[in-house]
Amino acid sequence: MDNIMVFSGSSHPELAAEICRYLGVPLSPTNRTRFSNDNLEVQLAESVREHDVYIVQTFSPPVQEHLVELLMMCDAARSASARRVTAVVPYYSYARSDKKDKPRISIAGRLFADLMHTAGVSRLLTMTLHSPQVQGFFPMPADQLSGQPALVQHFGVRELANTVVVTPDIGNAKRASQLARKLGVPLAAGNKHRISDDQVEIEDIVGNVGGKHAIVYDDEIASAGTIVATIELLRKRGVTGVTIATEHGVFSGPAIERLRDLGVAEIITTNTVPIRPEKRLPNMRVLSVAPIFGEAIHRINTGESVSAIF
Repeated sequence: MDNIMVFSGSSHPELAAEICRYLGVPLSPTNRTRFSNDNLEVQLAESVREHDVYIVQTFSPPVQEHLVELLMMCDAARSASARRVTAVVPYYSYARSDKKDKPRISIAGRLFADLMHTAGVSRLLTMTLHSPQVQGFFPMPADQLSGQPALVQHFGVRELANTVVVTPDIGNAKRASQLARKLGVPLAAGNKHRISDDQVEIEDIVGNVGGKHAIVYDDEIASAGTIVATIELLRKRGVTGVTIATEHGVFSGPAIERLRDLGVAEIITTNTVPIRPEKRLPNMRVLSVAPIFGEAIHRINTGESVSAIF
């Protein structure tokens, strides 16, 4: 592991530090300067010549600022003769921009994949893309990790005999079925109709949920509109309790107020994005994905299979 160097962007240095502790390597320093005209300058503060460089930067707000910073860090590493530059992007927010569903709009998920390649990224490590087809947008190797091992480890110590995993969206059914299979419980799925960015309607629930505790699982929670609509319908169908589980706890806009008012047993998320103290509800548990990314980096460095992790 001597040829590995890990740098952190400004979006999530805590996660980068955790990954370094798992790998047993130091977090290399970075210098940032903002000029009077608001231009940003980023300098890698150690030589990276002939090293494998990993740059950890998640796409949390301000997303555009963090994206540009990542591009500049990758370009700096390539220009300084790094052997390979891997962008570690736990939450690729533009995975939601995967199609041209309106006239004259950009498919930003593909655009920023191309920009990363242009900036010198030779490999991408990310987690649970909202739209799985976005993995094909990247012109370089892209490993899509899963946060489910952390969720399974969390729920695996519990008695789940009368539990069902519920996905609010049939489009997420494959991932939800994987989680349900690993937990040894049945699966139910909602039929979601999106009205606006933060408002949805769940038209029906397919599957037996009455008299069961529901683990409502979605890959990402932004405004929490989908979660609220799902839980309202589940309670009408007679569930005995609800736990929320997600991999990307974005919790934007009214999400925290909505989740606070739901009265669910527990909210489980991971730290793919930083969750500020004011967003941490008393019933919220944040699981670390640092071991998953750390193990993936170790396997890439030693030429082992990354998919074997799962």
